[in-house]
Amino acid sequence: MDIIDTATSKVELSKDSVIDDIDKSILSIIEANNYDPFSVLGCHIEHDQDIGNTEAQNASVRVFLPQAEQVSIDQIDLKLNRIPNTDFFIGKTKDLNIPKYYQLNWLDKFGNKHLSYDPYTFPSSISDWDLHLHSEGRHWNAYQILGAHPITIADISGIRFAVWAPNAARVSVVGDFNSWDGRIHPMRVLGSSGIWEIFIPELPVGSLYKYELRTQDGNILLKTDPYAFAYQTRPETASIVVDSSAYQWHDADWLQQRTTRNWQQQPMSIYEVHLGSWLRDSEDNFLNYRALGKKLASYVTELGFTHIELLPITEHPLDASWGYQTTGYFAPSSRFGNPDDFRAFIDILHQADIGIILDWVPAHFPKDAFALAQFDGSALYEHADPRQSEHRDWGTLIFNYGRNEVKNFLLASALFWLGEYHIDALRVDAVASMLYLDYSKQPGDWIPNRYGGRENLDAVAFLQELNSITHERFPGSLMIAEESTAWPGVSRPTYLGGLGFSMKWNMGWMHDILSYMSKDPIYRHYHHDLLTFGLLYLFSENFVLPFSHDEVVHGKCSMLDKMPGDAWQKFASLRLLYTFMYAYPGKKLLFMGCEFAQGREWNSDVTLDWDLLDRVQHQGMQRLIQDLNRLYRNTQALYEQEFASTGFAWIDCHDSSQSILSFLRQDKSGQQAIIILNFTPVLREQYRIGVPKAGIYLEVLNSDAQCYWGSNQGNHGQVQTELKPWMGYEHSLVLNLPPLGGLILLQA
Repeated sequence: MDIIDTATSKVELSKDSVIDDIDKSILSIIEANNYDPFSVLGCHIEHDQDIGNTEAQNASVRVFLPQAEQVSIDQIDLKLNRIPNTDFFIGKTKDLNIPKYYQLNWLDKFGNKHLSYDPYTFPSSISDWDLHLHSEGRHWNAYQILGAHPITIADISGIRFAVWAPNAARVSVVGDFNSWDGRIHPMRVLGSSGIWEIFIPELPVGSLYKYELRTQDGNILLKTDPYAFAYQTRPETASIVVDSSAYQWHDADWLQQRTTRNWQQQPMSIYEVHLGSWLRDSEDNFLNYRALGKKLASYVTELGFTHIELLPITEHPLDASWGYQTTGYFAPSSRFGNPDDFRAFIDILHQADIGIILDWVPAHFPKDAFALAQFDGSALYEHADPRQSEHRDWGTLIFNYGRNEVKNFLLASALFWLGEYHIDALRVDAVASMLYLDYSKQPGDWIPNRYGGRENLDAVAFLQELNSITHERFPGSLMIAEESTAWPGVSRPTYLGGLGFSMKWNMGWMHDILSYMSKDPIYRHYHHDLLTFGLLYLFSENFVLPFSHDEVVHGKCSMLDKMPGDAWQKFASLRLLYTFMYAYPGKKLLFMGCEFAQGREWNSDVTLDWDLLDRVQHQGMQRLIQDLNRLYRNTQALYEQEFASTGFAWIDCHDSSQSILSFLRQDKSGQQAIIILNFTPVLREQYRIGVPKAGIYLEVLNSDAQCYWGSNQGNHGQVQTELKPWMGYEHSLVLNLPPLGGLILLQA
């Protein structure tokens, strides 16, 4: 039998065990105001004050058990006595051979019997090394220490809870297992780490819990666990104890291939998805992760996308935030199932050779009282000064990237999704808001850095560390920045002074091209520079070309309704736009519904308008996307040198009078694709362009083809070069350019 460790108690009982006045430390337990409950509760060795020798030692067991009427330890035949008018019980024995992990046998007020281990006999199971790494901001697996974890101590199973709350006066675990009573399971603080911990034996997986914190001002806060792996479905907010996953993955081949693939020279077309509105069982019922995985794998494979990007599925209480106001940085949303359901979702897509990109939000967090804001009564995850801590436009708080434990929280979250869930890439949201101290702020409402500048140096250091660590620990994984400014080197290595991202969204190109396409074709020749300006900076970064969810909400209109003219011109212009995107250097991203030209703006509360696919014009748009994906994936000239200037050359960028653009793309072997785009509704017959090579050119894609609901103007599938110099080339082609149409030609 293990014997309990002895310790000199701070509480001493009189010789006859009669208590006239309640000791202050016992009273602090009763009032849930004790910083060190393990010094009071549990089993302690006491010395009799009157005798003062070792032969008069006693073992004193102290228990606080609301609802209990009788308490005993049958293993040593010890009955505990109640302190009058309290729920505090004390038992005293001269038998020092009390079991180290004894069981309390107690009878509740309803006559029910209970047998339970005393949590206050169990030692801490968190090492000093773990505490050190966390305080240094270098515990990459902090989620394995903090949070709620099923563990076993001396063959006794239970749940270890741990939470970082350095400024709290007291922290307790509360849940459905203790009637949400903060007096029952107060936690111990581990040295100066600020981490509070307790092991509750025999607590079952699936238990609901939160942390009750007493602040230094005496206020009581009720918080969810920042490191929880699952939460209740909104509007409820409790954390859920989750068992270690036994999910059997089947994507080893995919993961191995990912580590060896040169992603920069491979096609990447991304289908951006909001799971709650892509497809539903009914308007009120979401599909489960597993069902969504199967349907998405089939649909995305059919359309030819290589990846899907998920709007944040990290747990969030407000549907209308689309997941961008995250409260659970280690938990997939319970709206669609449990954590293993989400693992199955990813596994299904990987087995279908589809990569998964997850939107991840380290830029800000919501002010919800149950979550991270003022977590322990102080500005813990955020700055204390509102000039540093608030995104006033968004009503959210900014992380304090200069605090080691906060940085560790975010780094561990990123590594968690890449490791535990096999995510292939993180798209980091709102990077610009992280980089600039004055982002969306008025003069005087922000604090300059130590050099007097507007750059957030702590955020820069955090992002560089984030990208270095993720790339090192998960080779082949990608980090993608949504960054909308001219910050240099976003997708350049950290050792060259860059931020270290794999890619960056090309927001400038997106805004320019949508501005151009929204104009009536009769005026487009005045704005020809919007088509060409992007080439001035195109190869300064590794770009993704995004037509994302942000472009089809909040009065910006759907992609279809951005286009001017009648219905035919709208569809033709949108087909032309997509052809331009797939031919232009950069990885591709298209938001769900845009692939079949949904007519209304995206509404996150309802499913997409799939019934539109009963109409020929929407079928044509979907088929165009399918053919563009196929052509893009099968044509090396369109993807191998997307990030290299050697993969692109203008044929003619100056024909603003007719609003025509022509250029070529080529791979490393010199194979070329010729692209010609007519941005007016006028059929341009006998239009000559120069080409580098003689021969027959196949018209492999015509966005005006009848099968896409076009007017079917073109070149009958192929055209022969003429030995006539044009545009600096010795050979040329004479083409019919369809109205509002794009052509892609490959040499036969």
